[in-house]
Amino acid sequence: MSAAQRDTLRAVFRRHTPRLLLTVLLLWTTMLAGSALLGLSGGFLTAAALAGAAGLGSGFNFFSPSAGIRGLTMARIASRYFEKLVGHDVTLRIARDARVWFFRRALPLAPARLGTTRTAELLARLLGDIAEVDGLWVRALGPLLALAALSGVAMASAWLILPSAAALLAVMSVLVGLGVPWLGVRGRDEEERDRAQHRAQLRNLSFEGIEGAADLTALGAVDHWQGRVEVAARQLRARDRRRRWRLLGATTLHGVVTGGGLLAMLALVLSAHEHGRLDAPLAAGLLFLTVAMIELWAGLGLAWQSLQSGQVAVARLQSIVDQPPMVEEPAAPVPMPDVPAVVQWEGVSFGWEHGSRTLLEGIDLTMEPGRRIAIRGDSGSGKTTLSSLLLRLYDPGAGRITHGGVDLRAYAQEDWHRQLAWLPQHAPVFAGSVADNLLLGNPHASDAVLWAMLERVRLGEWARAVGGLDGWVGENGATLSAGQARRLALARALLRGAPILVLDEPTEGLDVDTAHALLRDLPALLEGRSLLLITHDELPDGVVDVVYRVQGGRIAEESLQSVSNTAP
Repeated sequence: MSAAQRDTLRAVFRRHTPRLLLTVLLLWTTMLAGSALLGLSGGFLTAAALAGAAGLGSGFNFFSPSAGIRGLTMARIASRYFEKLVGHDVTLRIARDARVWFFRRALPLAPARLGTTRTAELLARLLGDIAEVDGLWVRALGPLLALAALSGVAMASAWLILPSAAALLAVMSVLVGLGVPWLGVRGRDEEERDRAQHRAQLRNLSFEGIEGAADLTALGAVDHWQGRVEVAARQLRARDRRRRWRLLGATTLHGVVTGGGLLAMLALVLSAHEHGRLDAPLAAGLLFLTVAMIELWAGLGLAWQSLQSGQVAVARLQSIVDQPPMVEEPAAPVPMPDVPAVVQWEGVSFGWEHGSRTLLEGIDLTMEPGRRIAIRGDSGSGKTTLSSLLLRLYDPGAGRITHGGVDLRAYAQEDWHRQLAWLPQHAPVFAGSVADNLLLGNPHASDAVLWAMLERVRLGEWARAVGGLDGWVGENGATLSAGQARRLALARALLRGAPILVLDEPTEGLDVDTAHALLRDLPALLEGRSLLLITHDELPDGVVDVVYRVQGGRIAEESLQSVSNTAP
């Protein structure tokens, strides 16, 4: 069994088995104390009423039942407190671990495999579906298990008093605990999946509307988009209403069954009392015990629906993380060389699936240690795909890429990725401090190292102006110019210390002066590292050693002079 097959949501819950079982035990204790309290109180009050004032003053046992009532009351208060305490604690732990599990399983699929799923859809899975899952135990499984155990205790207690009453409780528990919920959820899996899809659709539209608000405003499409959101909200509301009506129908049926069962229990205990088989206090105790069980059984419909919703949520999460990765780990990885080595593309070809055109065909390229290479080409020519193959986001359809003569597919992905620092075209600047962003490149870097890197990328003066390493950079780098944001992202990549730096359109969106200032700094910043630069812009002199152009799936060397900007 592979590591991914062992790393399941079930394993997340198994790690918390002691706390989960303790939660069920405390919930069962609370239910038991409440039911026993109602039954004992009913029997005690009946006995006291029959004894009358004279009985209370003579031989009536007042102290034992009242002590039992006080003890059960305290037990119920204590168990309920600790049940809530432990239940919320384990729910929060599962919420944490379920999200870590989702990221751990999903991140290896990014960006290649997850690129087919909308960002808002992933956000919906992370927020909505995991929220359904992390409360699955306390909202569904825990109450169902505790009620099943308590129903067994109630029937056993009734059997000791009146076997026919125990049989009636058993019939009621089957009808109320299984029959009514089954009628409520039978054949509703498709409806729950449809409801989950519409909930995700509303989240998608809301998220994308907020993210693209500026573009929608510029196009005058805000009203149109809001109309789509409103339609999606109405569709979800209709499905929620249908779900509530279904729950209401199950609740009504539950009331009919329990009402009939209570009348049957009343007739049974009255008949037993009339024939001398049962005294009045025990008859009252059985009746009140039935009332207590009916009250507890009232939550079964909601628990069953929560279970159904949770199962749908689990399936939706698994559909994301169970996708096969675009690249496979080797069964026996080859150790990575201790020193930088030559990287070669040897007859590399690549094309997307489903019979689409070939992007790259027969690519031969060599990158020696310390060599700076630029890859140019029109949009869609395959130049970014060439770097993606180096990053092992995909594997070549034909040919191979080697490092030190060894096919990259023979290395563990983690080992190979340690050799690379990647600055994507839209490298994000995260909400947080300057240090928070830089430490993503090297979590162990000292303040001195961070300041040195800021000086090297010409951000030292800016950093001091915003408050130093603790200075806040804002959501998506809102407090930075485009050039500053790109330099901060470059500093983060350089701090990684990898021998190969891959830059994908690092000057995209920058003005010419800012772009050339950034590019001219690269040779000194690299300090002898290899560079693979993907760009369609003109390059200043001295930035790279060689330039290649990708066109028609082929690669050819270009003259440096033809792509250089010689303007001062």
